Amino acid sequence: MDRIDQLRVFLRIKESGSFALAAEQLGLPRATVSQALRQLEERLGVRLFHRTTRQVSLTADGEALAERAAALVVDMAELEQQFRPQDALVSGRLRVDVPSRIARRLLAPALPGFLARYPQLQVELGSSDRMVDLVREGVDCALRVGEVQNDSLVARPLGYFAMVNCASPAYLAEHGVPHSVADLAGQVMVGYVSRSSGRQAPWCWQEGDVERSMLLPVRASADNAETYIACALAGLGLIQVPRYDVAHHLASGALQEVLPQARPAPLPVHLVYPHRRQLSRRVQLFHGWVQSVLQLRTDAMRPPAQP
Repeated sequence: MDRIDQLRVFLRIKESGSFALAAEQLGLPRATVSQALRQLEERLGVRLFHRTTRQVSLTADGEALAERAAALVVDMAELEQQFRPQDALVSGRLRVDVPSRIARRLLAPALPGFLARYPQLQVELGSSDRMVDLVREGVDCALRVGEVQNDSLVARPLGYFAMVNCASPAYLAEHGVPHSVADLAGQVMVGYVSRSSGRQAPWCWQEGDVERSMLLPVRASADNAETYIACALAGLGLIQVPRYDVAHHLASGALQEVLPQARPAPLPVHLVYPHRRQLSRRVQLFHGWVQSVLQLRTDAMRPPAQP
């Protein structure tokens, strides 16, 4: 077993947390996996794992090796891929992080088509609503909504999410339908609290190329889109969300659009990946596929308004 293969074994043990699982996933005898790790440790002169009868965990030296090893294995896979001209032969695992509602409502339903086109790819679709550390957590790329402010990431634009103002019919029956921004006096909004900053977002709208905002009274707040929309459905106030996220509620009448002339600016959407890595063929293919999936959803993607 060569050194790259030994690193692959090391990384699989790290990811699975078990020699037995690593052997099963790699299709190797457990003795071969143990021997590969022992040879790697002897070559490096360090111990890479703490071993007990129940689990294995990385030592400090193992932690230091893991990030570099992952980059080396990826680079070797990409080098090998350059000599495989057919995209259908692109293989390996692609780890992606996507906001949970985008994953569930837009990407997961379309994913079978992507995997059918590239049958040797395996996609690990993370759908957390937190800001993952791509390098530390070994994620190849992520979908980010809003402006990307991390200089360590390369951001490739995918388009814009069109926004909509809406509320439930029950709420509007109680508070009246606002027909202008001036009518927002006396209205209530559902608060949206950022998990990263802990601050509550104001009510926003666009006037030409100027973004305006104001504070409205809040009776209930949420820190994720699922609960935010649920509060609106329950009649707790006005909300501002990407149109794709509530298109089915608007179509059914469970929510009703208001103030279409005073919507927030469309939200930019990017695919991001670590700056220090070259863009792999796997990520390139995923980027093109995600862009096509989003563009097909005409209720989701809109260009920004021109001044």
